[in-house]
Amino acid sequence: MIKSSYNVLGIMSGTSLDGVDIAHIKFTFNEKWQYTFLECETIPYPHCWFLKLKNLVGLSKDNLEIIDQNYTAYLASVINTFVTKHQIASLDFISSHGHTALHEPEKGFTLQIGNKQILAHLTQQTVVCDFRVQDVQLGGQGAPLVPIGDKLLFSDFDYCLNLGGFANISTEDNGNRIAYDICPANIVLNHYVASLGLDFDDSGKIAASGQVNLALLKNLNSLEFYKKSHPKSLGLEWVDKFIFPRINAFEIPIKDILRTFVAHIAIQIGHQIKNGKTLITGGGAYNSFLIEEIKTQTKAELVIPNSKLVNYKEALIFSLLGVLKQRNEVNCLASVTGAKMDHSSGRTFQP
Repeated sequence: MIKSSYNVLGIMSGTSLDGVDIAHIKFTFNEKWQYTFLECETIPYPHCWFLKLKNLVGLSKDNLEIIDQNYTAYLASVINTFVTKHQIASLDFISSHGHTALHEPEKGFTLQIGNKQILAHLTQQTVVCDFRVQDVQLGGQGAPLVPIGDKLLFSDFDYCLNLGGFANISTEDNGNRIAYDICPANIVLNHYVASLGLDFDDSGKIAASGQVNLALLKNLNSLEFYKKSHPKSLGLEWVDKFIFPRINAFEIPIKDILRTFVAHIAIQIGHQIKNGKTLITGGGAYNSFLIEEIKTQTKAELVIPNSKLVNYKEALIFSLLGVLKQRNEVNCLASVTGAKMDHSSGRTFQP
C-alpha cells in the first residue's frame, strides 16, 4: 500500500556554496501534495570545504573520488548533528541532492558528490539520492529537476524563478512544464565580492554604488548561450570559460563589475518573463537592488514568499523527488530536461 504521508530530511548544496541546506519536511497527499516545513538550517561550509568545492573543476578522477568519499562522510556528520540537535526520532528517509562537481550533459556526464552508500551507513537512515545521472543517460540535461515540484506544489504561479548560483525558470507551456537556466547569478556576484573579503553583497549595496560598463554589458549579453532554445543548463565550467575571462579583460572596479552583472541578470530575466505572477526564491531574493533592477525589465508581479520557502525551496523539492522515487512515480520531466521520456530517477541506499 502506498503511503499518504512522509517524514523526510531534504539535503541540498548549491553552486553558490553558502552551505548545506537541511530541511525537515512532512508531506501529505490528498488529491494533491501538501507540505509542512519543520526544522530547517543552513550549515555554512568550513573554509577548507569551501575551497575544495570551489576548485573541483579540473581535478583528476582519482582526486575527485577521494573528495567524494570525504564529502560523503562530512555530509553524514552534518546530518547526524542536525538530527540529534532537533531530537528527530524517526524519518522515512533522507533525500539528498549532494553537491555538483561536474556537469557536462553534452558529453553525457554529470557528477554529484556525496551520493554514496556510506551516507546511509553513517546516518543509519535510508537514503534516496543521485537524481541527475539517469536523466543524462536518457539524453537529458540532468537539470533543472526542481520543476516537477513547481508543477505539483506551486501551480498557482505563472513562473517560478530561482535566484541561486544560476537564475533558472519554470513555467507551463501548452500543458507541458518547461524549465531552463537563464544566466549565472550569485555564482558570479559572490565570486567578485569575495575579493573584498565578503561572502555576498548585502542587499546589493555595493552593486548599487557602481556604474554600468556598457561595453562589458553588451559583451555579456551577446553570449551564444542566450540564443539557444530550451532545454538548456549551465555549470561552473561554462562560467569559468565564458564569463570570468570576459569580465576580467575589462579591468574595472569591483563595484562596477557587480553593477554591470546585476544589469545583465535583470536583462536576461526580463527577456524570459514579460508578465504573470512570479514566485522568487533563492539567495538572490534578498538582493533588493537586483529585485528592483528586475522590476525595470518586466511587468510581472514578483512575489517573494516567507524566508523558509526562499531559503529551502530546493531542499523541499529534492525531498519531494525522493518521495516520488519511493512511490515509483515520475520525478523527471522530459519536457524540461530533453530526456527521451519522463522517468523516476534516483538511487536508494539502505543502511
